[in-house]
Amino acid sequence: MIPEFNIKAFGGLSSTEAALKLQSDGFNELPSTKKRSIFAIALEVVREPMFLLLISCGTIYLALGEPQEALILLAFVFVVMGITLYQERKTERALEALRDLSSPRALVIRDNEPKRIPGREVVCGDIAVLAEGDRVPADAVLLSCLNLSIDESLLTGESLPVRKTPCKDNSAGMGCPGGDDLPFVYSGTLVVQGQGIACVKATGAHTELGKIGKALQAIESEQTPLQRETARLVVKLALFGLFLCGLIVIVYGLTRGNWLKGILSGITLAMAILPEEFPVVLTIFLAMGAWRISQKRVLARRVSAVETLGSTTVLCVDKTGTLTLNQMSVSHIYADGDFYTILNEESNQLPEKFHALVEFGILASQKDPFDPMEKALRKLGDCCLKNTEHLHDNWTLVREYPLSQELLSLSLVWRSPNSDEQVIAAKGAPEAIADLSHMTAGQIQELAGHIHLMADQGLRVLGVARAFLRQSPLPGEQHDFHFEFLGLIGFSDPVRPNVAEAIAECHTAGIRVAMITGDYPGTARSIAGQIGLTPADDYITGRQLDKMDDNDLKRRIQSVNLFARVVPEQKLRLVNALKANGE
Repeated sequence: MIPEFNIKAFGGLSSTEAALKLQSDGFNELPSTKKRSIFAIALEVVREPMFLLLISCGTIYLALGEPQEALILLAFVFVVMGITLYQERKTERALEALRDLSSPRALVIRDNEPKRIPGREVVCGDIAVLAEGDRVPADAVLLSCLNLSIDESLLTGESLPVRKTPCKDNSAGMGCPGGDDLPFVYSGTLVVQGQGIACVKATGAHTELGKIGKALQAIESEQTPLQRETARLVVKLALFGLFLCGLIVIVYGLTRGNWLKGILSGITLAMAILPEEFPVVLTIFLAMGAWRISQKRVLARRVSAVETLGSTTVLCVDKTGTLTLNQMSVSHIYADGDFYTILNEESNQLPEKFHALVEFGILASQKDPFDPMEKALRKLGDCCLKNTEHLHDNWTLVREYPLSQELLSLSLVWRSPNSDEQVIAAKGAPEAIADLSHMTAGQIQELAGHIHLMADQGLRVLGVARAFLRQSPLPGEQHDFHFEFLGLIGFSDPVRPNVAEAIAECHTAGIRVAMITGDYPGTARSIAGQIGLTPADDYITGRQLDKMDDNDLKRRIQSVNLFARVVPEQKLRLVNALKANGE
């Protein structure tokens, strides 16, 4: 239970009302592709032209009285089918296990009492209780929240958590995800900081995540280039075989007068030139490819998908969690007029003048943090301030002044076991920390230059300040403390190791790489520059994309490799535009 809220004051549904809504609306589950049975997979294998060629040849050998040849070919039929079934069922089982893991449990108010239920049983009208570390069970409007930040990268691609604010009108509908200070929370997103109470507005297929699932359901799988090529080859070989067979029959019949032997000779010649081993070789090599990439923890749902890797001309990649690690780390810090770059958090080297900045950054965070930036600060402190007097795990938290929409900073008050003096650590938006520190106009202008310098590198910048107090009781607001500004901390989502090398390999192989992300253009450009994606300065945003017709998009997409603030539906449009250009 969340102590800061009077949960019972928010009402909620009764068990009877929830049961009726569950019956009428259905379970809170995401639409997924229809589960393929063993028979469906087998039918797909049998319909392959090369596979039909194998069966046809075996049947003809059997009709000609060649049981040994027929049995060998038909045995290959079962080998090919067995390999394909094994590989694809293995992938299906892995995907089913991942779907089971992704189904969260939810804390809702039922019959005026908090109750933990399976996420699939959440219904519209439920009052959901959200806490740090929870997955949001459904799309909802916030009724109340305290210092709530949510990671929405699943939907928006934003590498940083976004702040939330309560809604003033519970009857309001849902808005689009993305950006700070919105009162909406979305299914599948992660609470990284704070607490909240929300009223569920949409479940299952009607959520933002569900809309993506419905869009994916509408996509029909296409034949791969190899499948199209082998289909054409089979038709050509079949026609050529029939032509030779007919020619031999006519010539043999006219010259020898024995039409029966002519037919047998024609069929024998046709069988000799048909490559019955093609289906076996193709299946084995594709299965080996699927097995090899599975060693790299990549699932190939269909064996034929492996072949398309070799015919790729454009590789479209997301940024957050794909090119980057989707975890924050401290990249740059600024204190006392100097910058310092953190090249390796585990190097245990940090100049003394930056110790207080990191110390109070940690003190302005939770002891056992879940927020990615607070975890990054704690990691830096554990490595660089170990065995110093700057880590205070034995201090007692006295009070927390939460972040608000009016003042984008939070302060934690601590008491040392060896002193009556209370220590206050504050962190938040640099402008808010400058305001708390009562900086002059000239100091603020100078600080703004440093902030812009760090922001241009795609960093999330926080300011840190400290204060001391002996009197009691504590003041009602953060502004009542006499804060001292300590400096700036810049966080980044680091690029995965070897990404730049992989991009260079793609370019060498003639594969163009395009980054399509929901994150901001500045951040996307910074990452593009680090990984060698060119041109990094030319980009298209989601808003610009909406204003383009299909012809304009097909023209612009030939030279632009960077797309920012793009929603999932627009990503699909970009892929279709590339395909329309012959990619």
